[in-house]
Amino acid sequence: MDKVRMGVIGIGSMGTAHAEHIAEGLVEGMELAAVCDIREERRSWAEEHLPGVLIYEDYREMLDAGTVDAVLIATPHPLHPVIAEAAFHRKIHVLSEKPEGIDVLSVEQENREAERSGVVFGIMYNQRTNPLYAELRRQMQAGALGELMRFQWTITNWYRTQFYYNSGSWRATWKGEGGGVLMNQCPHNLDLWQWITGMPCRVLADCHRAKYHDIEVEDEAEIYAEYPNGATAVFITTTGEYPGTNRMELAGTRGKAVIENGRLTMQFLDQDVRQITKECNISMPEYPTRTVELEQKGPESGHVGILNDFSRAVRTGSPLLAPGIEGIRGLSLANAAYLSAWTGSWVELPLDGARFLAELQKRQNADGVELEKGRCIRPQIMNGEYEKRWSVRW
Repeated sequence: MDKVRMGVIGIGSMGTAHAEHIAEGLVEGMELAAVCDIREERRSWAEEHLPGVLIYEDYREMLDAGTVDAVLIATPHPLHPVIAEAAFHRKIHVLSEKPEGIDVLSVEQENREAERSGVVFGIMYNQRTNPLYAELRRQMQAGALGELMRFQWTITNWYRTQFYYNSGSWRATWKGEGGGVLMNQCPHNLDLWQWITGMPCRVLADCHRAKYHDIEVEDEAEIYAEYPNGATAVFITTTGEYPGTNRMELAGTRGKAVIENGRLTMQFLDQDVRQITKECNISMPEYPTRTVELEQKGPESGHVGILNDFSRAVRTGSPLLAPGIEGIRGLSLANAAYLSAWTGSWVELPLDGARFLAELQKRQNADGVELEKGRCIRPQIMNGEYEKRWSVRW
């Protein structure tokens, strides 16, 4: 295949950006063949700005028309697995926006269908193209920092106003997004966490609903996790703080790494710290370390990088940087955090998807959400054209 005919399903903010990148020729071996959106105003925009591109109102018509080889799904989160499975059944390649879905049970099914279909399935984890995170992962996989002891990420530079949350009826709802900051802003961070360190084995979390905004879901979360080897992790995030912080810190048995302000700083020990602890005859030694710094000189290739990677995979069979089936890992961390917060207890991984879904549906079906401050926010329900064309009955 010389050219991948790409169709973009959902041309909201992200879908529009992806469509424009492809139309501008920024993706090698890919052309924008079609776009799809239920909203008339977005289809009108496409008619004006994307000449020669086919325009559809119903994604099923696009999939059945034979006009695309692959689709990029940029719809509300609950629809990602539904549309992806429809594409898999037609042997159409899929690149999904994050998150892969809102619950691991549906994503497990999606992954099974992807494997059965044999098509290329990718996810838009564009932060995997960041050279700092990629280098830290490489060092961990090579064992240069030893065995993981502690991981900590404070990622609070996701500030949003109430105006942002009011901009769409699906935002910040259990039905529309499947959660708050963990499901909307942090899928990239949760993915990078497990991409660098591997998956923990259990999670304890607190997710604060409507702490800073009049919304139905969490706008602040703290996650504590443990690994099979006894290592620990702490993940802190919010959309309520300004100015925010973005600092990742990792301690291994042979050194330490920090990513902050566009710089990766690694300090390496020439011995395992556990050996030093047992054998050193000094109470508090200042042990020599070798420091390596890597500064990010420019922006990562980001969305365009993932699009080019996906295009190569479809055309040549090369491995993906961000395979779609890996989307379940970061989602599992978010789902486990919610379940822990709802139950007030540890949640073991791999996650019991049926248990989580049952608890999620209780919140999706609630008539109102009682808040700690004495307010009651009624969930925003999808309606009108959205309800008729996009809504999914689970």
